[in-house]
Amino acid sequence: MSEKKMTSTRRYNLKSLLLSIAAGLLEAEAKQLVVDKETYMNEHAPSLDLPGSTQELQEFLKKLHQSIDKVDEERYDLEAKVLKTNKEIDDLKIKVQDLKGKFKKPVLRKVRMSADQMLQALLGSKHKVSLDLRANLKQVKKEVKEETADVGDWRKNIEDRTDRKKMFETEA
Repeated sequence: MSEKKMTSTRRYNLKSLLLSIAAGLLEAEAKQLVVDKETYMNEHAPSLDLPGSTQELQEFLKKLHQSIDKVDEERYDLEAKVLKTNKEIDDLKIKVQDLKGKFKKPVLRKVRMSADQMLQALLGSKHKVSLDLRANLKQVKKEVKEETADVGDWRKNIEDRTDRKKMFETEA
């Protein structure tokens, strides 16, 4: 062990020192933020001097509405610009993934879904389609074949078969 271990008291003292320095920096940052906010408001929003007559008040309100409209136009333009850049960022991310070639396909889960549920998911809840395949099938009545088995002399049947056997033997 070439490195010396730090004692717990020293570690505690250093930690408390770091926390006190960080707290002082946070306080200074908060004060600076308040000062910056005040200077910005003084520059961009002068103190409100309301005119005494109604004519001057109406002119002041017209100017105020014009400035509000201008700010709204700028806000809309900035929102459109942000949306456009976000879309470009997403496209570039997709291109980077394509270039890497290590796109992992997500593992597909097996979903048990009836045919009715599948049609409802595909067509939406507006269409009430029931797919009962058994109802669409034709019902076929089973015809019972009456087989008339000739019950004859079994010896005669054997004799017929022996004739066939002889017939095959003569050909070979």
